[in-house]
Amino acid sequence: MYSPDSLQSTAIDSEDLPTNLSDNPHFQSVVDQAVSRRGFLRQGTGLSAAMFLGLGSGVAGLAGCASGAGSRSGAPLMGFSAIPIHTDDAVHIAPGYTATVLAPWGTPLLAAAPAFKGDGSEDAAAQALQVGDNHDGMHFFALDGKNDEGLLVMNHEYCTVNEKKKQYTWLFGTQGEAVAKKWSRDHVHKAMNAHGVSVIHIQRDGQGKWSLAKDSIYHRRITAHTAMELTGPAAGDALLQTKGDASGRRVFGTINNCGNGWTPWGTYLTCEENFNNYFGTTAGEDRRTAAQKRYGVSAQASTFMWEGHEQRFDYVKEPQESHRFGWIVEIDPFNPTSIPKKRTALGRIKHENAAFTLTKDGRAVVYMGDDQAHDYIYKFISDGKYVKGGDNSRLLDSGKLYVARFGAGQVVGDFAGTGEWLLLDKSANPKLQADASFANQAAVLVHTRLAADAVGATKMDRPEWVAVHPHTGEVYVTLTNNSSRKVVDEANPREKNVYGQIVRWRETAADAAATTFEWDIFVLAGNPAVHSDRKDLRAGSANVTADNMFNSPDGLAFDRDGRLWIETDGQYSNSGDFAGHGNNQMLCADPVTKEIRRFLVGPKECEVTGISFTPDSRTMFINIQHPGEGGDSHWPGGGNSIPRSATLVITKNDGGVIGT
Repeated sequence: MYSPDSLQSTAIDSEDLPTNLSDNPHFQSVVDQAVSRRGFLRQGTGLSAAMFLGLGSGVAGLAGCASGAGSRSGAPLMGFSAIPIHTDDAVHIAPGYTATVLAPWGTPLLAAAPAFKGDGSEDAAAQALQVGDNHDGMHFFALDGKNDEGLLVMNHEYCTVNEKKKQYTWLFGTQGEAVAKKWSRDHVHKAMNAHGVSVIHIQRDGQGKWSLAKDSIYHRRITAHTAMELTGPAAGDALLQTKGDASGRRVFGTINNCGNGWTPWGTYLTCEENFNNYFGTTAGEDRRTAAQKRYGVSAQASTFMWEGHEQRFDYVKEPQESHRFGWIVEIDPFNPTSIPKKRTALGRIKHENAAFTLTKDGRAVVYMGDDQAHDYIYKFISDGKYVKGGDNSRLLDSGKLYVARFGAGQVVGDFAGTGEWLLLDKSANPKLQADASFANQAAVLVHTRLAADAVGATKMDRPEWVAVHPHTGEVYVTLTNNSSRKVVDEANPREKNVYGQIVRWRETAADAAATTFEWDIFVLAGNPAVHSDRKDLRAGSANVTADNMFNSPDGLAFDRDGRLWIETDGQYSNSGDFAGHGNNQMLCADPVTKEIRRFLVGPKECEVTGISFTPDSRTMFINIQHPGEGGDSHWPGGGNSIPRSATLVITKNDGGVIGT
């Protein structure tokens, strides 16, 4: 998740500003239909709601979820001791665990890459050979099933920018202000080369230390300059054609790569999120189309200031170029010469991550969230079936795209309900058939948000990461926050939701191919220390206490045993509504008991994000992004060093499974 301003006291995330002006129902109004009818929010008399907030004996949630209880050994799912909050410039982790730094921004990766100078003075050519900036989603691809060697593929979402000062915070070291005054093409290209993806071949030695393999053929940088192919139903359509690409099938680069996914055939899915912040104009006036406004393209100057030196990012000079971003990109990490594919069948939104699973009959399913206030949750189901060991290279190019509508269900006041998946298909959905603004299916996919508006999807509180339980198939999503919410529903039950929540659903018949589901709220984040009345929704749900409270859940993943790992990217002021929350953190939850424990706390002004494991679950990889985004960190180098995003390698001191 990107925070354009450096200081949180004045920061406004672009995702917090709704661009959805449709009359579609808010998820909050769904919750409100149930809760307000019981009078709970006004009087606290609803039994189920009271139980949910810890005023009764608790609620079981989705029926049958206990099937995922316990670890493989039968021991309790979580065996570590929780830790308190911290506000200093260091990483803190549960007792009995160790976290070590790997591959920080600027680490030499490709042949002839220079060593990181430490002052940010490298030029664009050097950055193209080094590990990128602001690490985010990632996945560990084991080589030959090994636990001690593999390809760590990670996203580099953006470069930290102080939007008010119109300068980069750390990309050029402490010279951000001076660079802004002489902003050049090479400066733009350095920023472009700091974006994208790194494929890093790593290995563990006999002493347990992980490092980059020397001169590996697998090392690769994919940047905002890398040639890519647009594939699927929208490829070649007029909406994707530009002056530089009359075919509408070739595009340079991937940007704002946030969360990720991976496939069982060994490819990496990187998600283009806030691409809108890279498009502006030097025309001096707002010439955006309605669709460009719906996607949040800047009216004039963009956040990252590329359009002055790279004209394709000027939406007046290249009106279609922004249509070529906002996709899920499939990368083969085992083939360094492969061309990344932008899969248009999965729709164009501000993709947060891509959670992959299979239907009962073997078709590919990808769950996706659109990270903006009042935007939606999506599901893609492939037409073809996954073939183990076969050619699945085109599987994500043909299928059906759906958007979620949440309902209150038959039982009121229980923070749960039912829902349905609405088909986004020009030829099969009567509403889209009758809508002349969508000329064909390509238009539906390029303007996915507008199609979802048209069919009546449910507005959500900024959908972030989605994760699928490895045993039950239940799907969990983080709704990070929505301070602009004014209308509530059962799944988004708070106005001015500054804390966020995690919602989960179970597809009908436990089949990801279903078009209906039942849902409930797994946790309402909150602050019971500040809002001590547990009838106040700002206190959070019953599983939130003074010992584990947090805000803005973001990253989300299950390990092989069914532990739910929660990462935060929220307010770290440790004051006001957020008193006692400390720095951003990682927590672990038991999906059955709903118990939540704090496992790790990051350094100052960071986000904790990205998560992957070795096959034996004895090594965990996570990322520390944008430490010192407001200027107050020197992590991980300490002293007077400039802060650098980096990966943390987490192991248990006794060699055991992470989380036990």
